[in-house]
Parts: sequence; C-alpha cells; structure tokens
Amino acid sequence: MSSSTPLFETIEADEPAEYEQRTSAQGTINPPPTTNSGSNASRPAQQMATNPGDAESGIAGILRQSAHPLVLFFLYFFRVAAITVYILCGFFISNYVLSSVIVVVLLAMDFWNCRNVAGRRLVGLRYWNQVDDDGSSYWVFESRDPSRPANPIDSKMFWIAVYTFPLLWLALLIVSVLKFNLSFVPIVVLALVFNVTNGIGFTYADRDAKAKWANNLASSGWNMGMGGLGGQILTGVVKNSVGRVFG
Repeated sequence: MSSSTPLFETIEADEPAEYEQRTSAQGTINPPPTTNSGSNASRPAQQMATNPGDAESGIAGILRQSAHPLVLFFLYFFRVAAITVYILCGFFISNYVLSSVIVVVLLAMDFWNCRNVAGRRLVGLRYWNQVDDDGSSYWVFESRDPSRPANPIDSKMFWIAVYTFPLLWLALLIVSVLKFNLSFVPIVVLALVFNVTNGIGFTYADRDAKAKWANNLASSGWNMGMGGLGGQILTGVVKNSVGRVFG
C-alpha cells in the first residue's frame, strides 16, 4: 500500500445487510448459526459409484451386463422352477404323478437348454457323445476361438449355475432320505444325473479348450519366436505340462 493512497480507499465497504447484523444488539454473545445454507453442508455427501460393479447390481444389473440376457434368464429359470416345484408340490398339488411329471419335464428342458444353448452361447462350449458304426463311443468337445473370449458376467453366472445346483439337489436327496420320503428319491436322483452330467461334460470341455489353446500357442507362436532345437524343447515341455494338468 502506497503512502499517497488514503486509508479509507483501501478498505472495502461492507454489505448493508452484513453491516446491520454486526452493529445490531444481540441477546447472546454467540448468535445461532443460520440454517438456510448451513443445513446443506451438514448433510453427508452421497457415495457415487466408483466402478461399473457398484452401479450395476442385482438381477436387473446382471441381465443388463450380459451379452445374452435371454439365454442366461432361461438357464436359471428352468433350474429354479424345477427345485421350486419339487419343494412346493406337496402344498399345492395333491396328485403325485402330476407333480412328478412337471418336475421331470422341467429337468429335461433344463438339461437340453444347458447343453445345447446356454453352454454354446454363454461360454462357447459344447459336448456330446458320438457313437461310430462299429459301436465305439467317445466324447466330442467343441469350443470357440480363444481370440473371442466370453462375456465375464455370462461366464461367471454359467459356472455358478453348473456347480451350485447339483449341490442343492444333493442336499434335497439327503433331506428326503432322512425324512424317509422315499417316493421323491427317484426324481432327485434323476435331477442329480442331469446336473452332474452337464457339470462333468462342460468341465472337460473347458479343459479340452484350454489344452488346445496351449498346444496351439506352443506349436505356432513359440516355434516361430525361438525356432530350431530350442523351440522344439519348449514345445515338448509345454505339451507335457498341459497333458499332466488336463489329462
């Protein structure tokens, strides 16, 4: 501040309302804080979603993130419907034959849908048992190109369904045996056969796909990069290790 500038010109003038508030007499020394704008500051700030998983939750979020929501829906629909009808059939349906037929139909539809539709669309895997003309049978596994990976949500929800529902049916089998409700044991055994067959089939299909991918990587990429005897040695090591893991 220069000495030539008057003192009153260096001080900013007060606002009229602020001046009256400071100069008027108050009954207390510390006046209460104003509530018009201070209440907003006292409210906790809302937590915002920091990643897509926070913003997308629940069944609607899973279906929204899925690449094949309709296929994923029917994968769980048939399985949940079969267990629900089996548990609640005694309360709403008095006819044992009718309830058994409904559960078996739902199990058959789930088995066909999981093996032929859900597995192929959600994780890119398919399996079947082929019988040749000479009577010999063997398992055939198919998988999609590894360069086109499956949707993470579809893959996670598919494997949860494949491995969780056999455990649920096993628990229902134990309950039926403990309660001596042997009339429903054949239905539970059939459900276990369907679910365990899909579980084993897709597990081996997934292992076969990983083994093929590892063998192709070892035979093509590493040989081209290393070449000669070193590439052949590395290829043999990779094939032997993969064979021990997936064999």
